[in-house]
Amino acid sequence: MKKLIALMLLALAANVFAKQEIPLESFSKGSEFSDVKISPNGEYLSFITKREGKNTLIFLQLDKFKLIHAVRFNGNAQVGRYEWVNNDRVVLEKEYIRGWKDHPEFHGELFGVNVDGSRAKYLVGYQGEEQTGSRLRKATPLYGTSYILDPLVNDEDKMLIVTYPWTGSKEPTTRVYEVNVHTGVRRKVTNAPRKMGRFLTDHQGEVRAVVSEDDDGNSLVFIREEADSKWTELTLENNLDDFWMHGFDKTGTSVYLSASTAGEPMAFYKLGLESKKLTHVFQDKVVDPTKVWIDPIDKSPFAIELDPGYPTYAFIDESADWSQRLKSLIASIPGNQIRIVSSTRDGGQVVVFASSDTNPGDYYLYDSKANKMRYLASARNWIKSNQMSTVEPVKFTSRDGLTIHGYLTTPINAEKKNLPLIVMPHGGPHGPRDYWQFDPEVQMLASRGMAVLQVNFRGSGGYGDAFEVLGYQKWGKEIQYDIIDGTRDLISKGIVDKKRICIMGASFGGYSALQSAILEPDLFQCAVGVVGVYDLPLMFEEGDVAQRSSGVAYLERVLGTDEKQLKAFSPSYNVDKLKVPVLIVHGGEDQRAPIEQAESLIDALKKADKPYQYYLLEDEGHGFYKPEHRLKYFKKVLAFLEKPLQL
Repeated sequence: MKKLIALMLLALAANVFAKQEIPLESFSKGSEFSDVKISPNGEYLSFITKREGKNTLIFLQLDKFKLIHAVRFNGNAQVGRYEWVNNDRVVLEKEYIRGWKDHPEFHGELFGVNVDGSRAKYLVGYQGEEQTGSRLRKATPLYGTSYILDPLVNDEDKMLIVTYPWTGSKEPTTRVYEVNVHTGVRRKVTNAPRKMGRFLTDHQGEVRAVVSEDDDGNSLVFIREEADSKWTELTLENNLDDFWMHGFDKTGTSVYLSASTAGEPMAFYKLGLESKKLTHVFQDKVVDPTKVWIDPIDKSPFAIELDPGYPTYAFIDESADWSQRLKSLIASIPGNQIRIVSSTRDGGQVVVFASSDTNPGDYYLYDSKANKMRYLASARNWIKSNQMSTVEPVKFTSRDGLTIHGYLTTPINAEKKNLPLIVMPHGGPHGPRDYWQFDPEVQMLASRGMAVLQVNFRGSGGYGDAFEVLGYQKWGKEIQYDIIDGTRDLISKGIVDKKRICIMGASFGGYSALQSAILEPDLFQCAVGVVGVYDLPLMFEEGDVAQRSSGVAYLERVLGTDEKQLKAFSPSYNVDKLKVPVLIVHGGEDQRAPIEQAESLIDALKKADKPYQYYLLEDEGHGFYKPEHRLKYFKKVLAFLEKPLQL
C-alpha cells in the first residue's frame, strides 16, 4: 500500500511539474558564460561572464580552477572579443554600451593585460599616447577601427592587426600593422592594393594574400611571394566572384578559397600560388559553406560545415588528424553542433562548444592525446534541454516553382495537429537566414503552446547569390508569397489551425509581418512588427543606411527607385487592407529603422481607424540589448497574442 501511495504521489508531482510554465526570465536572460579559451601552453582558462550587466573577462588556473584575475572597465565600457597573444597575456577589444544600440559599440581600441592583471596597457586606438620630446617610443594614436588579424602565438612580443582608417571614404584602404603586445609600438606591414582588403597570413604569420574590391564591388585577388615583395593581382576565371580566403595548405604553396559561379552556391577551391591554377574541391548544390574549419596549429583548412537543414560536414582531407578529431567529437556528443573554439599551441587540449536546437551550449575541454572530454560550463545552465522544443527542417514548393527551405518548431509533447502558429520571418532580408539552432524567442513562444515557422524566403543569404538576387525589388510581393505559401503548406498538412495564425518579426521581419497581413488579410489573426520598416520611401531619407553613398546604392539595387512601387510595397500606404489587430514595438533610439518608421505606420493606422497597440522602449535601439527590456517585450507580446490565438 505504501508503495502504491508513493507511486501516486510521484505521478501527481510529475503531472504538476509538466503543467508548470518555464519562467519568461529563463528566455530573456543572456548567456552566463561565453568565449571560453585556453592559453597557448594550457596553463590558464579564460572566459567572459556578465557582472552588473557588463562583460567581464575571467582568468583561471586550469589545474585547480582557481580564480587569478578579472578584467572589468569602468563606466559604460566593457570587454569585447579577445585573443591570447602569448602564454601569459591577452589582447582584448574595448567596447561601449549605448542604450540606442542593439550591440555594444567598438571604436577599434585594443587593450593588453597579463593573466595576473599586471602590465595592463592601452595598445591601439584613437587615444594612444601622444609622442613628446622623450626618446622613448610610445603607442601613438591610430585613427581607425582595428582588429586582431593574427595573434602570432609563437612570437611572445608581437601580433598583427588590420585597421580600417577613419578617412572621408566609407570604404577605405585597409592596412596591416605589427604591434608590440606589451608597449603598443607598431610598424606598418602593408596596405591593401585596393579598398576594403581582407588579408590572409601564412603559417609563419607573413601577410601573403588579400582580397580587395574594385569600384563596382567585384572581388580582386592579390598575392605576394615574400613579406616585402609587391602585390600581384591574379587573373582568375571570369565567371568567378565574391572570393573569400580561408587558409594556406600544409605546404604553404596553395591557398584555399571559396567563390561563386553564376550565382550558384559558393564552391571551395585550391589555388596554386606558382601555377596560378584553381582546383575545384567541393560544392553543395543547395547552400553555401557556413564555416570552414581551420587546423589551430598550422592554420590549414580541413573541413567544411554546411547547413542545408541539420548541420553537415564535408572533409577536405578525411585522414587528417583534425578531421579524425572532429569526427570523434561529433560522435561523442550526438545531436549537437560542434565548435572547436580554442586550442593549445600543440593541439593537446582543445576547448569545444556543443549546442543544438534545444541546447544553448555547453563548453568542454577535450584532451586530444587521451581522447577524453571534460565538462567545463553551460552557457545558460538554467535551460533544461529536455524541456525545450525541437526544431525540424522543412521545405516546400512556392507558387512559382521554387524550393524554399525553413524550420518548424512545435511545442514539446504536443501532437503536430491543429496547433496555433506564429510565422516569424527573419531580418535582412538579404544576407541573413535562419538556422537549426537554439533561439530564445522561438523557444519562449513554443513553451506557451505555439508552433513557430521560420522561412528562408527568396532573398535570404546562404543559398547562392542567384537565390538572394531573386528577392531584389520583390520585398512587397514574391518574398511575402514565399512566407504565405509556407504557412499554407502547414495548413494543408493539418499541422496548424488555420483560424489561429499570427505573424511577427523584427527589422525586415517586422515589415514582412505587416505586409503579409496586408496581402493576405484573412490568413492571419494578428501581426506584430518589431523595430520594423514600414515606409520604404522613408528608407532613402532616414536611418544609418541612407547616410552612406554605398547604403543608398544598396537601397536602389534591392528596392528600386520607382516611387509608385515603393509606396505599393509599403505597409504605411496600404493599411486600409488590414483586417487584424497590430502590435508595434520599437526602440526610441533605433538608427537602422528610426522611430519615424513606427510613427509613419501609426499615423496611417490612426487615419484608417485600425486597431493597434504601441510599445516604445525609449532607450533601446534596433533590437533589445537589456534583459529586463527583453522580459517586458516578451510579456507584452504574449498578452497581445492571447486573444487572437485563443491561448
